[in-house]
Amino acid sequence: MFVVPPYLPRQNGGTISFRSLRQRWYLEMMTVKTCSALIFSLSTLFAAQEASAPVPVENEPLHHVVLKNESVVVIHLTLPPGERTLYHTHSHDRIAVPLSSTSITQQVWNEQEGAPSPTEPGTFSALTLVGTSYTHRVHNVARIPMMFWTSSCWCGRNRLRRPPLHLLPRKNPSARIYNWVLAPGATSAMHTHSRPYLIVAATEITLKMKAPDGLSLTYDLKRGAFHWVDNKVTHTLANLGSAEGQYSGN
Repeated sequence: MFVVPPYLPRQNGGTISFRSLRQRWYLEMMTVKTCSALIFSLSTLFAAQEASAPVPVENEPLHHVVLKNESVVVIHLTLPPGERTLYHTHSHDRIAVPLSSTSITQQVWNEQEGAPSPTEPGTFSALTLVGTSYTHRVHNVARIPMMFWTSSCWCGRNRLRRPPLHLLPRKNPSARIYNWVLAPGATSAMHTHSRPYLIVAATEITLKMKAPDGLSLTYDLKRGAFHWVDNKVTHTLANLGSAEGQYSGN
Protein backbone atom coordinates (compact mmCIF):
# COMPACT_ATOMS: atom_id res chain seq x y z
CA MET A 1 0.00 0.00 0.00
CA PHE A 2 1.21 3.48 -0.92
CA VAL A 3 0.61 6.10 1.77
CA VAL A 4 0.83 9.81 1.04
CA PRO A 5 2.50 11.63 3.91
CA PRO A 6 0.60 14.52 5.42
CA TYR A 7 3.35 16.95 4.41
CA LEU A 8 5.55 17.09 1.31
CA PRO A 9 8.83 19.02 0.92
CA ARG A 10 8.85 22.18 -1.22
CA GLN A 11 11.57 22.65 -3.83
CA ASN A 12 12.65 25.91 -2.21
CA GLY A 13 12.43 24.62 1.33
CA GLY A 14 9.59 24.21 3.80
CA THR A 15 6.67 21.85 3.42
CA ILE A 16 3.23 21.83 1.82
CA SER A 17 0.33 19.92 3.28
CA PHE A 18 -1.52 17.25 1.38
CA ARG A 19 -4.74 19.12 2.15
CA SER A 20 -3.37 22.18 0.28
CA LEU A 21 -2.47 20.02 -2.70
CA ARG A 22 -5.90 18.47 -2.71
CA GLN A 23 -7.57 21.89 -2.52
CA ARG A 24 -5.41 23.20 -5.36
CA TRP A 25 -6.24 20.14 -7.47
CA TYR A 26 -9.92 20.60 -6.72
CA LEU A 27 -9.84 24.26 -7.76
CA GLU A 28 -7.99 23.44 -10.96
CA MET A 29 -10.48 20.71 -11.83
CA MET A 30 -13.40 23.04 -11.12
CA THR A 31 -11.82 25.68 -13.38
CA VAL A 32 -11.44 23.15 -16.20
CA LYS A 33 -15.04 22.01 -15.74
CA THR A 34 -16.30 25.60 -15.65
CA CYS A 35 -14.40 26.51 -18.83
CA SER A 36 -15.63 23.35 -20.54
CA ALA A 37 -19.20 24.13 -19.52
CA LEU A 38 -18.85 27.72 -20.78
CA ILE A 39 -17.46 26.57 -24.13
CA PHE A 40 -20.24 24.01 -24.41
CA SER A 41 -22.87 26.64 -23.57
CA LEU A 42 -21.50 29.10 -26.15
CA SER A 43 -21.34 26.35 -28.77
CA THR A 44 -24.91 25.35 -27.98
CA LEU A 45 -26.06 28.98 -28.19
CA PHE A 46 -24.28 29.49 -31.53
CA ALA A 47 -25.83 26.30 -32.89
CA ALA A 48 -29.26 27.43 -31.70
CA GLN A 49 -28.83 30.78 -33.45
CA GLU A 50 -27.68 29.01 -36.61
CA ALA A 51 -30.77 26.82 -36.53
CA SER A 52 -33.23 29.55 -35.57
CA ALA A 53 -35.65 30.94 -38.12
CA PRO A 54 -34.75 34.25 -39.80
CA VAL A 55 -36.47 37.40 -38.58
CA PRO A 56 -37.98 40.25 -40.64
CA VAL A 57 -35.35 42.93 -41.23
CA GLU A 58 -37.35 45.39 -39.09
CA ASN A 59 -36.98 43.00 -36.11
CA GLU A 60 -33.25 42.32 -36.47
CA PRO A 61 -31.65 43.81 -33.30
CA LEU A 62 -28.95 45.85 -35.10
CA HIS A 63 -31.34 47.28 -37.71
CA HIS A 64 -33.17 50.36 -36.40
CA VAL A 65 -36.25 51.70 -38.18
CA VAL A 66 -36.03 55.51 -38.29
CA LEU A 67 -38.89 56.23 -40.69
CA LYS A 68 -41.86 54.21 -41.92
CA ASN A 69 -44.80 55.34 -44.01
CA GLU A 70 -47.00 54.01 -46.81
CA SER A 71 -44.18 54.35 -49.36
CA VAL A 72 -40.87 53.48 -47.67
CA VAL A 73 -39.22 52.21 -44.53
CA VAL A 74 -35.82 53.70 -43.69
CA ILE A 75 -33.48 51.56 -41.58
CA HIS A 76 -30.12 52.42 -40.05
CA LEU A 77 -27.64 49.60 -39.39
CA THR A 78 -24.54 49.85 -37.20
CA LEU A 79 -22.48 46.65 -37.13
CA PRO A 80 -19.48 46.49 -34.73
CA PRO A 81 -16.15 45.08 -35.93
CA GLY A 82 -16.18 41.29 -36.22
CA GLU A 83 -19.92 41.03 -35.54
CA ARG A 84 -22.67 39.43 -37.62
CA THR A 85 -26.31 40.32 -37.93
CA LEU A 86 -28.90 37.63 -37.40
CA TYR A 87 -30.34 36.04 -40.50
CA HIS A 88 -33.04 38.47 -41.61
CA THR A 89 -35.52 38.70 -44.47
CA HIS A 90 -36.12 41.54 -46.93
CA SER A 91 -39.57 41.53 -48.52
CA HIS A 92 -39.33 44.60 -50.80
CA ASP A 93 -36.99 46.24 -53.26
CA ARG A 94 -34.42 48.34 -51.45
CA ILE A 95 -31.79 51.05 -51.74
CA ALA A 96 -28.53 50.65 -49.76
CA VAL A 97 -26.11 53.49 -48.93
CA PRO A 98 -22.93 52.71 -46.94
CA LEU A 99 -21.79 55.43 -44.53
CA SER A 100 -18.36 54.07 -43.55
CA SER A 101 -15.28 52.56 -45.21
CA THR A 102 -15.14 48.93 -44.17
CA SER A 103 -15.33 45.38 -45.54
CA ILE A 104 -18.22 42.96 -45.23
CA THR A 105 -19.29 39.49 -46.27
CA GLN A 106 -22.83 38.35 -46.91
CA GLN A 107 -24.26 34.90 -46.39
CA VAL A 108 -27.52 33.88 -48.01
CA TRP A 109 -29.72 31.55 -45.98
CA ASN A 110 -28.61 27.91 -46.44
CA GLU A 111 -25.58 28.94 -48.53
CA GLN A 112 -21.87 29.45 -47.87
CA GLU A 113 -20.55 32.82 -46.70
CA GLY A 114 -19.45 35.00 -49.60
CA ALA A 115 -16.10 36.69 -50.16
CA PRO A 116 -15.33 40.05 -48.49
CA SER A 117 -16.31 43.17 -50.40
CA PRO A 118 -15.44 46.80 -49.58
CA THR A 119 -17.98 49.49 -48.74
CA GLU A 120 -17.31 53.21 -49.24
CA PRO A 121 -19.33 56.31 -48.29
CA GLY A 122 -20.93 57.92 -51.31
CA THR A 123 -21.56 54.64 -53.13
CA PHE A 124 -24.99 53.07 -53.29
CA SER A 125 -26.94 50.20 -54.82
CA ALA A 126 -30.48 49.54 -55.98
CA LEU A 127 -31.43 45.96 -55.15
CA THR A 128 -34.37 44.28 -56.85
CA LEU A 129 -36.22 41.57 -54.98
CA VAL A 130 -36.18 38.27 -56.83
CA GLY A 131 -39.13 36.15 -55.76
CA THR A 132 -41.10 36.98 -52.65
CA SER A 133 -38.22 37.54 -50.20
CA TYR A 134 -34.45 37.59 -49.70
CA THR A 135 -32.85 36.20 -46.53
CA HIS A 136 -29.21 36.73 -45.53
CA ARG A 137 -26.90 37.94 -42.80
CA VAL A 138 -24.03 40.43 -42.89
CA HIS A 139 -20.58 40.02 -41.29
CA ASN A 140 -18.32 43.03 -40.64
CA VAL A 141 -14.84 41.58 -41.23
CA ALA A 142 -13.04 44.93 -40.76
CA ARG A 143 -11.76 46.60 -37.60
CA ILE A 144 -14.07 49.61 -37.66
CA PRO A 145 -17.87 49.79 -37.25
CA MET A 146 -19.98 49.45 -40.36
CA MET A 147 -22.77 52.01 -40.77
CA PHE A 148 -25.41 51.49 -43.42
CA TRP A 149 -28.57 53.26 -44.48
CA THR A 150 -31.26 51.19 -46.19
CA SER A 151 -34.57 52.20 -47.70
CA SER A 152 -37.08 49.48 -48.50
CA CYS A 153 -39.56 50.49 -51.18
CA TRP A 154 -43.08 49.14 -51.06
CA CYS A 155 -44.00 47.28 -54.23
CA GLY A 156 -47.33 46.81 -56.02
CA ARG A 157 -49.21 49.87 -57.26
CA ASN A 158 -46.29 52.19 -56.43
CA ARG A 159 -43.83 50.43 -58.72
CA LEU A 160 -42.39 52.65 -61.44
CA ARG A 161 -43.32 51.48 -64.92
CA ARG A 162 -42.10 54.38 -67.06
CA PRO A 163 -38.43 54.62 -68.08
CA PRO A 164 -36.38 57.29 -66.26
CA LEU A 165 -36.16 60.73 -67.85
CA HIS A 166 -32.43 60.98 -67.21
CA LEU A 167 -29.46 58.65 -67.18
CA LEU A 168 -29.30 57.48 -63.57
CA PRO A 169 -26.53 55.67 -61.68
CA ARG A 170 -28.94 53.11 -60.18
CA LYS A 171 -32.61 52.15 -60.34
CA ASN A 172 -34.94 49.25 -59.63
CA PRO A 173 -38.64 48.68 -60.39
CA SER A 174 -39.65 50.61 -57.25
CA ALA A 175 -37.23 53.55 -57.12
CA ARG A 176 -34.77 55.71 -59.03
CA ILE A 177 -31.60 57.05 -57.44
CA TYR A 178 -30.41 60.51 -58.38
CA ASN A 179 -26.88 61.36 -57.26
CA TRP A 180 -25.57 64.93 -56.93
CA VAL A 181 -22.01 65.98 -56.19
CA LEU A 182 -21.69 69.72 -55.56
CA ALA A 183 -18.38 71.57 -55.36
CA PRO A 184 -18.05 74.29 -52.68
CA GLY A 185 -20.26 77.22 -53.70
CA ALA A 186 -21.86 75.31 -56.59
CA THR A 187 -25.61 75.46 -57.28
CA SER A 188 -27.72 72.94 -59.17
CA ALA A 189 -30.09 73.88 -61.98
CA MET A 190 -33.71 74.56 -61.08
CA HIS A 191 -35.51 71.21 -61.15
CA THR A 192 -38.82 69.64 -60.10
CA HIS A 193 -39.58 66.56 -58.02
CA SER A 194 -43.04 65.43 -59.11
CA ARG A 195 -43.18 62.38 -56.82
CA PRO A 196 -42.58 61.95 -53.07
CA TYR A 197 -38.89 61.36 -52.48
CA LEU A 198 -36.25 60.67 -49.89
CA ILE A 199 -32.97 62.62 -49.78
CA VAL A 200 -29.92 61.35 -47.88
CA ALA A 201 -26.56 63.04 -47.28
CA ALA A 202 -23.68 60.79 -48.34
CA THR A 203 -21.20 63.33 -46.91
CA GLU A 204 -21.45 66.29 -44.55
CA ILE A 205 -22.86 69.27 -46.41
CA THR A 206 -24.43 72.67 -45.72
CA LEU A 207 -27.26 72.61 -48.23
CA LYS A 208 -29.39 75.57 -49.29
CA MET A 209 -32.70 74.88 -51.03
CA LYS A 210 -34.24 77.80 -52.92
CA ALA A 211 -37.70 77.88 -54.54
CA PRO A 212 -38.66 79.87 -57.68
CA ASP A 213 -40.40 82.51 -55.50
CA GLY A 214 -37.14 83.17 -53.63
CA LEU A 215 -38.06 81.30 -50.45
CA SER A 216 -34.99 79.41 -49.16
CA LEU A 217 -34.08 76.98 -46.40
CA THR A 218 -30.60 76.00 -45.21
CA TYR A 219 -29.68 72.68 -43.60
CA ASP A 220 -26.43 71.57 -41.94
CA LEU A 221 -26.48 67.88 -42.79
CA LYS A 222 -24.30 65.21 -41.22
CA ARG A 223 -23.36 62.06 -43.12
CA GLY A 224 -26.40 59.78 -43.12
CA ALA A 225 -28.93 62.56 -42.44
CA PHE A 226 -32.14 62.11 -44.44
CA HIS A 227 -35.35 63.97 -45.21
CA TRP A 228 -38.66 62.69 -46.62
CA VAL A 229 -40.64 65.01 -48.93
CA ASP A 230 -44.18 63.94 -49.81
CA ASN A 231 -45.25 66.79 -52.10
CA LYS A 232 -44.23 68.24 -55.47
CA VAL A 233 -41.17 70.47 -55.12
CA THR A 234 -39.31 72.83 -57.49
CA HIS A 235 -36.01 74.25 -56.29
CA THR A 236 -32.27 74.70 -56.69
CA LEU A 237 -29.70 73.19 -54.33
CA ALA A 238 -26.49 74.97 -53.32
CA ASN A 239 -23.46 73.79 -51.37
CA LEU A 240 -22.60 76.52 -48.86
CA GLY A 241 -19.73 74.57 -47.28
CA SER A 242 -16.00 74.64 -47.96
CA ALA A 243 -15.77 71.00 -49.09
CA GLU A 244 -17.37 68.94 -51.82
CA GLY A 245 -20.77 67.60 -50.83
CA GLN A 246 -22.67 64.57 -52.05
CA TYR A 247 -26.26 63.53 -51.59
CA SER A 248 -28.70 61.14 -53.21
CA GLY A 249 -32.43 61.14 -53.73
CA ASN A 250 -34.93 58.47 -54.71
